[in-house]
Amino acid sequence: MDGQSLIKLENVWKKYQMGKLELVVLKDVSLEIAHNSFTVIMGASGSGKSTLLHIVSCLDTPTKGDVFLDGQNISKLSQDKLAEIRSKKIGFVFQQFNLLSHLNAFENVAFPMIFQGTRELKRRERAKDILTQVDLADRITHKPTELSGGQQQRVAIARALANNPEIIVADEPTGNVDSKTGKQIMEILINLHKTEKRTIIIVTHDVDIANYAENVINIKDGEIIKA
Repeated sequence: MDGQSLIKLENVWKKYQMGKLELVVLKDVSLEIAHNSFTVIMGASGSGKSTLLHIVSCLDTPTKGDVFLDGQNISKLSQDKLAEIRSKKIGFVFQQFNLLSHLNAFENVAFPMIFQGTRELKRRERAKDILTQVDLADRITHKPTELSGGQQQRVAIARALANNPEIIVADEPTGNVDSKTGKQIMEILINLHKTEKRTIIIVTHDVDIANYAENVINIKDGEIIKA
């Protein structure tokens, strides 16, 4: 195992059985993602990039092959163990924001900390600090329906940071915002990478986002291809 690798996939396959048909989504994928890196996974719709993201971020396990996280082989871990790893090491940002509509911005950010046993005072302080960091100090009592798409995505980023994860995974983070707001979202992610040394992994079909990356992984028909 390379000492520089945070995530390593070795000969990973992902297959789904659909009745008598076998759908192969990932084909013999091998890759490495370094600590403190900024990686973009590029691919068209149906290329397998979302499935690859799920495996890289402990949301799914491979049908065949090995996945290492910080040197630990997590390929055969139970869903409970994977959930435990995710809650401590990985923060997620989704295209659809996935905010809880009945909670305001402050409550959405504080919510993940409850499951880590964080004391209420600490939750309140951290949620306020993170929302200030993403320039939403004046929106903490607003619910998602009272926020613009860009503001909702910034809340989602703040929520992803709640448990201070080493890795931030973003699935099409600019997909539901305009280009100006998309640039602001990317600037926040870049800042998290450069100033806080977080590992950023973004899945997208947007070529412009690849310009921000230190490492671009291209996937087509379930296979890693050269740019």
